Amino acid sequence: MTGHYLSRKGNCFDNACIESFHSIIKRELVYLEKFKTRKQAIQRIFEYIEIWYNRERVHSSIGFLPPAECERRYFHAQRAKAG
Repeated sequence: MTGHYLSRKGNCFDNACIESFHSIIKRELVYLEKFKTRKQAIQRIFEYIEIWYNRERVHSSIGFLPPAECERRYFHAQRAKAG
C-alpha cells in the first residue's frame, strides 16, 4: 500500500495516532479534573502536553523515553554522524 492510500477518506488508520492521544489525555487529565473556566482548561491542557506528555511521560513506542528526550538523542546522533 502506498502513502496516498493512507489519507483516503474512510481509511480506519487515518486518525489512529490522534485518536489514541485523545483517549490518553481524557483518561489522564480531562476526566480527573473539573475546570472552573475555559481559560483554566486551556492552561492545564497546555501544561499537560508541553510539560508532562512531551517532557516527562515515558512512551513505550519510543523505548520508554519521553518524546523530548527521544528527539534530543535522535538529533545528537544525527550531528555525530555528520561530524
